Amino acid sequence: MDIGIFMFPTGDAMRPDELGAEVEARGFESLWFPEHTHIPTSRRTPFPGGGELPPEYSRSHDPFVALTAAAMTTKTIRLGTGICLIIERDTITTAKAVASLDVLSGGRFVFGIGGGWNREEMEHHGTDYATRFAKLEEQVAAFKTIWTEDEAEFHGRHVDFEPIWSWPKPEQKPHPPILLGGGTGYTRQRVVDHCDGWLPIGRSTEAVLDGIEDLKVRAAQAGRAMDTISISVFGAKPQQEVLDAYAEAGVGRVILLVHPQGRDQTLPRLDRYAALRA
Repeated sequence: MDIGIFMFPTGDAMRPDELGAEVEARGFESLWFPEHTHIPTSRRTPFPGGGELPPEYSRSHDPFVALTAAAMTTKTIRLGTGICLIIERDTITTAKAVASLDVLSGGRFVFGIGGGWNREEMEHHGTDYATRFAKLEEQVAAFKTIWTEDEAEFHGRHVDFEPIWSWPKPEQKPHPPILLGGGTGYTRQRVVDHCDGWLPIGRSTEAVLDGIEDLKVRAAQAGRAMDTISISVFGAKPQQEVLDAYAEAGVGRVILLVHPQGRDQTLPRLDRYAALRA
């Protein structure tokens, strides 16, 4: 089972290029950055984690820019969005960003996506909360079309464009793996129907393990082999017994949280996590 690292790449945290080099030097498999374009000051939508929203949610670099910086100082680690809020993004320009990062990193990008939780944030981008997942499904289909066809065309309710030319195509073929975040049965069904992997949050180990069993049932009903669906637990608890339970359940990757701090605080935490990896 691989171990990755997750951090909000804020302006006062360790730089993404420096963090990437240190993560790779310690033998971790991947580095992940999240996305929030902004946080509306109204705060009508409560934080799903409970309590006050941490300040890093409104202070992070764009994930594609930050991951490109990390790509330039690394050679082997995978680079992932955890998660990219595609429902707040233009489909064609996002397809371009993914392909560009995958080519410039030498085929190391992992596309973690999600539908988001902040209603007013997505409203600022013109996205309706109630139909965000219908839009997400169309976007995933359109991405694949743009990445794999010389003249791409897509016509849906939420995504609609005439034939286009768009290069570069991703380094990975047919495209970088698409992992969907979320913890519901609806999410797991979308994973089976549209994606390459499931990216649940590891807040509750029991819920993730139960979800894996549900995912297996859904995959079997759809006639899809489980070895075509990766499982990456996001924000897993850094405890040996938890990691052992995930490994036994067939989880391929766990992603451990590093708080957005400077080098002096970040490097010792990476060292502690490296001991778990060993």
